[in-house]
Amino acid sequence: MMLLQSEIQWHKVKAVIFDVDGTLYAQSKLRTKMLRALAGYYALRPWRLQEVLMLQRFRAEREKRPGAAGPNLENAQYEWCTNNGRYPIEKLRQVVDQWMFRHPNQYLPGCTYPGTQSFFDALRRQGIKIGVYSDYPAHDKLAAMGLTADVVVSSVDPEIDHLKPAPDGLLYITNVLGVSAAECLFIGDRHELDGICAEQAGMPYLIVDKQPFDRFDFYKLLEDKLTANLTPSTYG
Repeated sequence: MMLLQSEIQWHKVKAVIFDVDGTLYAQSKLRTKMLRALAGYYALRPWRLQEVLMLQRFRAEREKRPGAAGPNLENAQYEWCTNNGRYPIEKLRQVVDQWMFRHPNQYLPGCTYPGTQSFFDALRRQGIKIGVYSDYPAHDKLAAMGLTADVVVSSVDPEIDHLKPAPDGLLYITNVLGVSAAECLFIGDRHELDGICAEQAGMPYLIVDKQPFDRFDFYKLLEDKLTANLTPSTYG
C-alpha cells in the first residue's frame, strides 16, 4: 500500500528498504554530468561511437523487460543486447561497466539527495534495519555516497534473478533481516516498478517526491517525523 509520510507508524517499522537510482540521488543531475563526460570522451574518439549505441541498447533492452526472470539474469541482460551478434558480449560488458557502473560514481557525492545521510543515521539510532534493493549492482554506488546498509541486493544477483516489479528482491531482504513485509517500508521513485514491486510483496511504500535538488526536503521531513516518535531513552 502506498503511504503518505504522515501515515507511517514508525513504532511498527523494523526495516526501511531503499531503491537507489532516482531514490538516493538525483538521476537528472547525474545524467547531465555523464552526457558531458561521454561527449568529451567520444568527441576525441569518433571511431568508437558504436560504444554509445551499445549503452543505449543495454538500457533499452532492460526497459523492455520489466519482471524478467533468470536463470543467470546477470549474463542474460548482455545476451539481449548483442544486436544479432554484432556486439560481442565481452565488449558490451566492458562498455557498460565503464560508463554505467564505474565512471558515474565519482559524481554521486554531488548528486546524493540532501538529507539522505542524516536520515540513514536517524534510522540506525532508532534501531531500524536498512536494506537496499536496486535493479542494478549498488555496492559501489553506496560507497561513493558514503552510505551503508545491513543488506544490499540487486535484481541480477543469483539469489534474486528477477527484475522489478517482481517482488523477489524485497522478499529476499525480509528473509535475511528476519522481518515481515508488513514491518518494512520500501522507498522508491517509480510507481510502475518500485510501487508495484512493493504491492506484490505486501509491503508499505513511499514514492520520492519530485522536487528541485536545491529544495529537496523529502528525507529531512521523514527524519523529522521519525525523531518526533523517538523517546529520550532511545538516545541513551
